Amino acid sequence: MTLLVERYDGDASTWNGFVRGQDGWTNCHLHEWRTIIERVFGHECLYLAARSTTGELVGVLPLVRVKSRLFGHYLVSMPFLNYGGPLGEPDAVRALVDAAVARAVADSVSLLELRSRLPLPIELPVSHRKITVLLDLPAREPERLFKSLDAKVRSQVRRAQKEGVTVRFGRDQVEPFFRVFSRHMRDLGTPTQPLALFETIAAAFPDDAWFACAYLGDEPIAGGAGFRWANEVEITWASALREHSRIAPNMLLYWAFLERATRAGAEVFNFGRCTPDGGTHRFKRQWGSRDEQLWWYQRSSRPGASTPSPDDGAYSWGPRMWRRLPAPIATAIGPRIVRYIP
Repeated sequence: MTLLVERYDGDASTWNGFVRGQDGWTNCHLHEWRTIIERVFGHECLYLAARSTTGELVGVLPLVRVKSRLFGHYLVSMPFLNYGGPLGEPDAVRALVDAAVARAVADSVSLLELRSRLPLPIELPVSHRKITVLLDLPAREPERLFKSLDAKVRSQVRRAQKEGVTVRFGRDQVEPFFRVFSRHMRDLGTPTQPLALFETIAAAFPDDAWFACAYLGDEPIAGGAGFRWANEVEITWASALREHSRIAPNMLLYWAFLERATRAGAEVFNFGRCTPDGGTHRFKRQWGSRDEQLWWYQRSSRPGASTPSPDDGAYSWGPRMWRRLPAPIATAIGPRIVRYIP
C-alpha cells in the first residue's frame, strides 16, 4: 500500500473520530493535547497523519519535541503521559514510525520514544521499564466491588471515613488538588507540574477529566486527577500529605474514584503507570488489580538512553536537593524544570 505521511492540518473532530475507532486508543491520543502542550509548555507538536492515495486517514501519531541543554533533545508520544503511540492499520503504523525515525535522525534527537499500550508491528527496541495496573470493575455495582476488596483495604477506607474525611469531585477541585499535589511532589524530591496544566486540562475535557480532593474539615489532605475514555477510568496523578497518613485519606480517595467509575458504567479502573516491584506498585496491587505491560518503543542515538529519571545516577542529586527547598519556592520554580522532563 502506498501511503503519504504528513503533518496533520485537519480539524480536531476528524482526528478524534479516527482515534476513537482504533484498538488501544486512550485520552492521551486526543487532539486536545496538542493545544494543552503548546499552550502550557510551548513545545513543538509534530502531529503526523498517514493517508491513502485517496486521501483517507489511516493512521495518526501525536509527537512532541522536548528539548533543553540540561536534559537533552527528545521526540516523545506522549510526554508527561502514559500512552500516545501510533494508531492505525499496520502499514500506516510502520509508515508513521519510519517518518518519526527519519525526523529523529535528521534533527540529531537523543531519543525517540513511542509510548504504546499495545505491541506494534515495528522493529524498534522496546522498553518494559514501566507497567500499568488495572482492576476489572463490576459495572454499576459499587457495593459488589467494595465487598470484593481485601478486608485490610476496606478497613483503611472505613478508617478515613470514621475520622471524618470526605471526598469532593468537580472542576472546583483543581486548585485544592494542586495544593496537595505540589506539596507532595516537593516531599518526594520531584519538581511539580504547573497549576496551568491542570486548569487547561479541566477546560479541554470538561466531562472526561476528573478532579477530586479528600478533606479533613476544610483542609484538602489528598487529591487525585485522571480521565475517562471508552470503558475505562485512569487516575493519572494522586497525592496525599504525609502528616495525615495515619488516617489513610489516600485510601478513601482511591475508593471514591473507584466507586464513581463503577457507578458511571466503566468496566476497567486504571491505576496509572509505575515501576515494577516498587512501593507504588505494591500500593496499587493491594486493590486486587492486575499488571499490564507497557510497550515503549525507542530509537536512541546512544545505547541505553532513556528520558531523565531520579533513578539515573546522573540526576540522583536532584531529589536530595529538592526536598530541602521551602514548598513555595519549589512550587514556583518546579514547572520551569519539569517541562523539560518528558
